[in-house]
Amino acid sequence: MTVRRKTLVVLKGYPRLSETFIAQELLGLERAGFDLTLISMRKPTDKKRHPIHDEIKARVVYLPEYLHNEPLRVLRGLIGSWKRPGFRPLLRQFWTDLLRDKTRNRFRRFGQALVLAHEWPDAGEWLHAHFIHTPASVTAYTSILTGVPWTCSAHAKDIWTSPDWELTEKLAKARWSVTCTRSGFEHMRQLTDRKDEVHLSYHGLDLTRFGHFDQRRSDRDGTDKSDPVRILSVGRAVPKKGYDILLQALAQLSPDINWQFTHIGGGDELSKLKPLAESLGISDRIFWKGALAQEEVLSHYRQSDIFALACRVAADGDRDGLPNVLVEASSQNLVCISTNISGIPELLTGGENGFVVPPENPRLLAVAIERAIREPDLRHRLGLAAGRRVREHFDHTSSIRQLTRLFEDEWQKS
Repeated sequence: MTVRRKTLVVLKGYPRLSETFIAQELLGLERAGFDLTLISMRKPTDKKRHPIHDEIKARVVYLPEYLHNEPLRVLRGLIGSWKRPGFRPLLRQFWTDLLRDKTRNRFRRFGQALVLAHEWPDAGEWLHAHFIHTPASVTAYTSILTGVPWTCSAHAKDIWTSPDWELTEKLAKARWSVTCTRSGFEHMRQLTDRKDEVHLSYHGLDLTRFGHFDQRRSDRDGTDKSDPVRILSVGRAVPKKGYDILLQALAQLSPDINWQFTHIGGGDELSKLKPLAESLGISDRIFWKGALAQEEVLSHYRQSDIFALACRVAADGDRDGLPNVLVEASSQNLVCISTNISGIPELLTGGENGFVVPPENPRLLAVAIERAIREPDLRHRLGLAAGRRVREHFDHTSSIRQLTRLFEDEWQKS
């Protein structure tokens, strides 16, 4: 039997409401017998927590988010590291990286790695990074300094906003890497000769938290002013979510349709979206709920008629992989309307289990929404098909089994 190694999991921030897929994976690994300590590069900023965060038993250690805020920890890390055999190789790697990425962020990751290596919580025996951009930088630097091997889970923004040279070097140094969409998987495999060490692993959904919804949904079709069709979206208000496109699409719906739109999530773009809704003349139909806990989000899935998310590739290359909210909504037989980017077509097929339109196209998005409103029987059929697909192909237990096998295979070799 493989001995499970004490694993330090490096995260950008913990806990985060927008990253329940990571929390779900951490809990699944704990239940599979993994001994984890969570290393967070940032302290939490969300005012609420999901119940799943309270179920995770792993201790959380916070690194200095900004080096100047905790100079003594950084100084102790530097003094404690410079006699290590790995310190000079780390300096060489850091200098090489700095010449290609002359940013304050590069110094921050170096300093965080010094602190992590010096403090070395709970006698860690393995390093694992969630996200291949900044968390993997801290992890890779720490691995050079300590000699402890590392592995990596890549997701979406981290893949598409990282330069190819950096991805190539990290993929060469990590023992293995996983990612959660086929587009990200294929991109990463193109950048490395170690193609067999890049794996596709869908996050899936904990179906015990998103139980089967067996009630028939409403037949609202927009004709009753006192009972408008309920359109829902869940996601941070950031450019890649395309909420400006969605608002424009809603404004183009036929004036005879009665609808209301609910948005759940925080995000900096709310300050722009609310005035946009005013200028489009639809603000009186919109409810901005802010960030909500998971059980509240589930209630909204079950009370709504349509789920819409207008994902796009942002100007800086940032994009979603396969948004977990689409999997969640689909699990509740709620018909989803989204775009054909990244991993979304791996879940949704237009005309079979949802509506899929090109990004950046409010007119076609409006056409899809209007059809879903006017044809309740169609949206019921597509929603039921989406629910079946989630339960057959996106159960998170298969991902946990895959990750367990990857870790254990590597530990047996080491």
